[in-house]
Amino acid sequence: MQSKRQANFELLRIVAMLMIIVLHYLNKGDIVTAYTTDGSAVNYAAHFIESFCIVSVNCYVLLSGYFLAESAWKPGRVVSLAAQILFYSVLIPVVLICVGEVLPGNLSIYDWINFVLPIETEHYWFATAYLIMYLLAPLLAAGVQAVEKRTLQIIIGVLLLYFSVWKSFLPVVIATDRYGYEYGWFLCLFLIAAYIRLYGCPVLERKRNALLLYIGMGLCIFLLTAAAGKLAGAVDSFSYYMGMPTTYNHILCLLGAVGFFMLFKNMRPWNGRIAVIIRRLSPYTFGVYLLHEHVLVRCEWMRWLNVEQVQGSFMFVPHMAVCVLLVYAAGTAVDWVRTCIFHFVTGNKIKKAQSR
Repeated sequence: MQSKRQANFELLRIVAMLMIIVLHYLNKGDIVTAYTTDGSAVNYAAHFIESFCIVSVNCYVLLSGYFLAESAWKPGRVVSLAAQILFYSVLIPVVLICVGEVLPGNLSIYDWINFVLPIETEHYWFATAYLIMYLLAPLLAAGVQAVEKRTLQIIIGVLLLYFSVWKSFLPVVIATDRYGYEYGWFLCLFLIAAYIRLYGCPVLERKRNALLLYIGMGLCIFLLTAAAGKLAGAVDSFSYYMGMPTTYNHILCLLGAVGFFMLFKNMRPWNGRIAVIIRRLSPYTFGVYLLHEHVLVRCEWMRWLNVEQVQGSFMFVPHMAVCVLLVYAAGTAVDWVRTCIFHFVTGNKIKKAQSR
């Protein structure tokens, strides 16, 4: 299985997860704050980093859609994903109670319902949206294969108008806009990735063009949010635009994600020691997310790693680099253990079934 993985795509999976941790560090660690409350150079630097990392979630979904569009759908993968999500959702509060980090009396029945039913309660919004997308993947893949290129272009265009274009330009809050935190947006990304898989994207097949698109969109996101922050000081209504370009379904974020995805897609596949390491690490990226984004952990790991000590200082940059690597390493190690447990349990069940 490891030899079948393409190192360039697996590297994108790892980089995207590292970017996701960066976003959580900046936002949940209160490093990024509104321009109207903090006009310091440190805050501008934090927003600048955020502008180039915001493409990460879209890239992760594009990566999945690119391969699911032409790969065999596996029912067992649905069970495996659900079991992986449940493993983290239920086990983490148990571990935190055992080590004294959480008191049992502080957790209500509603908290435990949230832990036991993580998909239904959107404990992890990404996991819920991703699982629904995976369930619908065979239908989407069959549909993509069945329709003509022009028809697929029209479908994608209409979906982009609904999910992305109107909200990016209209000066009003759209009631149906969930900022990309939903499976509907993931289905749209799936179709975009499937289109790239089937028909390519000639303009972005050159790595230089893909890189320029990513950098250009990142700069546009930063400049737009900064300008809105300046104007919001004088006109209150502009405060709405400060955060809008950094939502996942904003057109700038989407274009930047496509450019970043194409940059890795067009890398020449390579082998060697580094490629082997990348292939070994990449399967654990989803576990990294499930560990550090658990509701009992998502804000606490900022406290555990003393993020408050670098708030308002450029020292947040090296501190962030260390924290992100630590979180990724811890998540990888825990998910490796989880994988070993799952393999042991499922292996024993197979042996028992064979012995009957």
